[in-house]
Amino acid sequence: MTGKADFTEEEWQLVVEGPATAGMILATADSGGTFRETWALAKAYSDARAHHGQSELLDTIVSSKPDFDKHGAHSGTELKDQGLERLRETAAVLAQKAAPDELDAYRTFAVDVATKVASAHEEHGERISPAEQAALDEVKAALAGSAAGS
Repeated sequence: MTGKADFTEEEWQLVVEGPATAGMILATADSGGTFRETWALAKAYSDARAHHGQSELLDTIVSSKPDFDKHGAHSGTELKDQGLERLRETAAVLAQKAAPDELDAYRTFAVDVATKVASAHEEHGERISPAEQAALDEVKAALAGSAAGS
């Protein structure tokens, strides 16, 4: 089992922020719905707490509120670009330090958070807009440890 003690402080910050970062990338992917999307992000963490015991790593992450730092991003584009880079870094750290099943559970959780955020507010008559789908695909690629389209 992988826990906080297995990471440096900097690595742990990446790991803790990852799911919220994925959610915020989707919250800023298209206009509108910020309140609903933020609520969906928090609810995804609450829902994950109900599955306590399946992963020590996820249990620790979801035991507190979602943690997110814009790291100086001044626009949605900057937030997305920096967030995707941080997600790639997170995937690399987890690939080195976490058990394969925990890495899969982490990726699944982060993508679930992002998907719930994208689905929280209907954009242009669609549950997930094309802009959100593109951002979701980029999040998935970053968590898989690759660039979008690779």
